[in-house]
This record gives sequence, C-alpha cells and structure tokens, in this order.
Amino acid sequence: MDLNRPRAGRTAAAALAGVLLATAVPAAASAAPAPRIDLAVLVVDDGGGAVDAIVSELESTGVPHRRLDLTDPDRPTVDAAFLSDTVDGRPRAKYQGVVVPDEDPFGAGTAAGAAENEALFAYERTFGIRQVDAYTWSHPGVGLEYVDAGGHAGILDGAPAAVTAAGRSGPFGYLDGPVAFEDNSPLVAESYGYAGRPREGFTSYLDVPVGDGAGRGSLVGEYAHDGRRELVVTFAYNRHQRQFRVLARGIVEWLTQGVHLGRSRNWFSVHVDDVLAPDARWDTARNCTPGDIDCVGGGEEAPPIRMTADDAAYAAAWQRRAGFTLDMVYNAGSGEEWKAEHGGSDPLADRLIADRAQYRWINHTWTHPFLGCVQDVTVVPWRCANDAAGRTRWTSRAEVSAQIRQNHDWGVRKGLAVDRTELVTGEHSGLRTLPQQPADNPHLAGALADNGVTWIASDNSREPQQRPVGSALTVPRHPMNVYYNVGTAEEMADEYNWIYTSAADGGSGICERDPASTCLPGPLDTATGWAGHIVPQEARTALAHVVANDPRPHYAHQSNLAEDRLLYPVLDKVLADYRALFADSAPLVVPRQREAGEELERRADWRTALAGGGVTAYRIGDTVTVKAPRGVAAPVTVPEGTRRQHLLTTSVFGGAYAGTRSAWTEPELLQTAVTLRLPS
Repeated sequence: MDLNRPRAGRTAAAALAGVLLATAVPAAASAAPAPRIDLAVLVVDDGGGAVDAIVSELESTGVPHRRLDLTDPDRPTVDAAFLSDTVDGRPRAKYQGVVVPDEDPFGAGTAAGAAENEALFAYERTFGIRQVDAYTWSHPGVGLEYVDAGGHAGILDGAPAAVTAAGRSGPFGYLDGPVAFEDNSPLVAESYGYAGRPREGFTSYLDVPVGDGAGRGSLVGEYAHDGRRELVVTFAYNRHQRQFRVLARGIVEWLTQGVHLGRSRNWFSVHVDDVLAPDARWDTARNCTPGDIDCVGGGEEAPPIRMTADDAAYAAAWQRRAGFTLDMVYNAGSGEEWKAEHGGSDPLADRLIADRAQYRWINHTWTHPFLGCVQDVTVVPWRCANDAAGRTRWTSRAEVSAQIRQNHDWGVRKGLAVDRTELVTGEHSGLRTLPQQPADNPHLAGALADNGVTWIASDNSREPQQRPVGSALTVPRHPMNVYYNVGTAEEMADEYNWIYTSAADGGSGICERDPASTCLPGPLDTATGWAGHIVPQEARTALAHVVANDPRPHYAHQSNLAEDRLLYPVLDKVLADYRALFADSAPLVVPRQREAGEELERRADWRTALAGGGVTAYRIGDTVTVKAPRGVAAPVTVPEGTRRQHLLTTSVFGGAYAGTRSAWTEPELLQTAVTLRLPS
C-alpha cells in the first residue's frame, strides 16, 4: 500500500422480463422530460489500492460498473458524448455515480486532462451525479483545512475513529461503535491518512481526535460545492482492511443515493464437523497425528478427542447465551461404533438428541470414510491406488450412496431436522483433492443424485468458487484455524508452532515454503499462545469474512467443543466485536448450507447476465426500471418505506437490512414488471 501523499505530482484540486421500481411523480405538462439515469457506476481507475477496494465492494454487492483504465493509452476520452446522450427524446446519463482516484482524476495540469475534468464535473452538475474521491489529502480543494491548521498527517494504526452524528443519520447509520483502524503488527505501518478540520460546505462522517485531542479531523466526509457533491476519503486502505470493509456499504449507499442494483448482508454460520465421531490427537513429541495417514512409522495412538454429555449441555447453553445457532455435522455410524465399544450406551448422543431442536443438522456420512480414490497409505503423502491395468481405483457409487443414505435415515429416525439436499463428505472427499486426486470421483455425482443431494460442501482454501458436481453445486466453506486434532490450548499452540515457525526455530518450515503463509517471529509460549495470539488472530480472520458480504460457512470440529472447548473463545470474540460495531439494524445473517449455496448461485447467474450485456437498468425521476434475462433474479436495494405493487394490492418490498430494503426479485405471475413505490 502506498502510504505517501496520494498521487504525488498531480494538481491538488435473450427474452427479457422487466423489473420495474416506480413512484408516481406528477409533473407539469410544460416541464422538460426528466432525464434517464442508468444504474451503473463509472470507475476511473489509476491502479491504486483505494479504487480497487471500492471496485471489490461493487463486485461483491452486484452493482454494475464500467472501469476506465487511466494507464491505457487507447482508453476513450471522457467528454459529454462519453457520459451522456439522448434516448427516445429524453436526455440520458450513462452512470448514476462516479468513483475517481482523487478530486483531480484526469490531471488539470494538461489541457487534455483539464478538459476531461470539466466534462465530468459538468455532467455531475447537470444530472445530480455524486463522486467518490477514493483517496486524497486534506486541503481546501476538497473542503478541508491543511493539516498544519490543527489536523493530523501520519500513521493511523489503532486510531479510534468514530462515525459522527451526521454519519449516523446519513450513509453510515448501520454502525454503532468506533471504527478502530487495524493494528495487526507493531513492525508494520498499516494505515496512513490526513485528518483535516472541515471548512464551509463540508460535512464530516468519520473523524478522529486531532491536535490536543479536543478537536476532530475528518477522514471521510461530503463536500458540497459548485453544484456538485463529493465523498472525500483521506486515508489509505485496501480491499481487505477492516476499516474499509465496515465503511464500504455506506460508501456505495452514498454514491448511489440509496437506489441501486445489488444486495449485501453480513453472513456468519459455523459448521461443527465429526459430531458423534472421535477425532485423533496431535502428538506434541512426534509432531504428527498417530492414527492418521500423515504420521510416518505408526506408533501408539493417544486417546482420541470426543465430546461428552457435559460438553453437549454446555454447547446448548452457550447457544442460548450467545444468541447463535451451530450447525451440527454428524456421523451417526461412528457414534454407533463408539456406543458398541463402550458398553452399549452413549450419553453424548442421548444429550444431543434430547436437545436436537436447538441445533441445525447436516449429513456428514455414516462413518466418515474417504470417498474419493482408494488411498494407498504405504507412502507419505498418500497416493491413489491403481488396479492391475494401472487405472485409478475409486470408491463405488453404491458405497458412496450407502454412506449418505444410512446417515440421513438415522437422523430422520432420531427426529433431527436434517435437510437431505445438504451434504458434507469426510475431508470433502469424493471431490478432487490436489495433488493426488486431480478429478472428482466419477461415481460421486450419481450417488448425490441417488440421494437428492444438491448442495455438497467443499473446502474454500482449495476451491473458493462454486462449481457443479453433476446436478449438485458445491458450497465452499472457510476452514477455521482451530485444529481438528487438538483438545487443549497447549496442544493447539504446539501444532500451531510446528506449522507457523521456521525450521531454524524448531518448526516444520512449511511457512517458509508456502507463499501464502507467513512465519511467526518465534514460537508461541504454549501456555499463553492460544489465548494471547491465536484467538484474536482467528477471530479477526473470521470477522473479515463476515464484513466482506461472504455467505460461505466456516467449519471447525467436534473436538473443538470438547476438553478445553477451544472454539468458544473465538466465536465469543467474533460475536462481541461484531455487535459492538454494528447497529441492531444490521444483524448477523446465519444461513443454512443450502441458503449459502443459493446465494452464491444467484450471484453467479447475475454476474453472467451483467457480463453478457443482458441487464438494462435506469431511473427516470423516482421510477427505476430493471430488465434481466428471463429466470435471472435481480438484486435490488432501495430506501426503507418502499412498497411493491401487486396486481391489486401493495406490500412492503424486500427485507429490512442496515436501514435499507433489498431482495432478489423477479416479476410475479401475470406481471411483466415489478413495481415499487419509493417513500416520498
């Protein structure tokens, strides 16, 4: 990230079904026709991290946008014809909002740049279009005093920024608490910015203490001047930083004036795998897991980790206290084997079944076998076994199907609210597993169809994109860095050290070989490393997914609810941090696996429709029309108070979230359009 003054050296100054959103607005007969404003955003891109961050929010939300690359010598010239024209005798603005690197997007220091600037600014004045200055510095040209007039320029790591009263009553009303800037490492400067005092015409939305602490300097605010409105951001950021992520929704709402294509939620669901099964235990001396295929030389296995009835009672009580529901991903056959080996009784299963209505349940197969190729475990790492002809041996369709069917039927008999369309295979097996198994088990798709499975979990760290498996679709899940093979905080810290410390520090050196990993500066103290380092790190990672409009579930294991109950401190911190930051109007959304899959599928269909040019959307006055290919639901966000017109009646449109109404919407039967009336 560039932490210097922004942009140094620049002048600082297919049959279509319609979706219709409408408000009847009486107009004088002699009035000129209201302009048509297309629902798309123009992004003037200089390649910087700030513009990229805003683009990431547009893309994840589903807002159509056009990128104009400033580094492309063959890009079109921005002039009146590029920005507007006339359609059916009505003036048309091609963009409802504009994102630019700073207040001088094309460079007023040249004649060509000054001309493009003026064309853009005239367009904004004519059509009432808003502009976001993605990152600039504090100076009078953006409505702020220079920082030497009681402001601040410098590192913002850990800065206690706060949403102002104007921000709360405006675009950032979904936020409650302070927007603390990330400070993840004392060795790295992560944020830089300019906090200046507002001048006339400037309304601050996010500020920090400056000077002696009595005054406030703006980091985000609106500058109204010369018939135009700019949202001025004066701190550097990238798409991953939490301070941007929590503000991104408000930036888009301000830019689009609250009416746009696209929809956003804060999602968080947690799957607990291997419920009823025992999990193998990490050997802190051998640095592997005896009983698993990665432990060379076999050796005596340590006692496995399995929840007790007390752990189950604690889980139910924790859910009630936390106001959060876990998804129990169960292996009933493994539980039956445990029961047979322990005198024919299983207090854990009895307790979970007694409390079954308090959880959601997902089929994890009967006994958690590997359902891909037959594994040859005579070598480490394992490989796929071959038959005499050299062909890969696969788990059969009958065996895969039996694993799915038996587990589902047991759950139904026990009264579990299990959805037969959802499945998590053991280790996500059956799906391709690189490098040993580069293709899906060819028998998997048929077995899924045999059992009505349409949503199969995959590992987001391996396959982050949803894809088809026969007639089913994958639902990528985020693995939580709370390991399946540990029951105590000391075991967790020990294995974490093995993975995340260099070979010179006694670790495996994996962190040195993996370009996606970072080594610890030294081993964690196993007595304090879990609570002091791993919990806040993992909670921060999970919360980053939550505030990125990411519906993918997270997953941990039943072992993490046993012994030291390691999962709860992580979840408690995620929930506490979230609820301290967001207002009640933006609650966490906790989707089922099926619901997460449906959300990802709709987004993919929407992206395809946008990329194919199959979407037309525009606003005339308070009437907004959206047309998309038949069968494609359109995501629409509008102000609170908007109502939907049916054939004979009206109803409140969409769902309330973060001060807006939004929904995936299509025309109803006998209608070719959906009509919404915006609040006056």
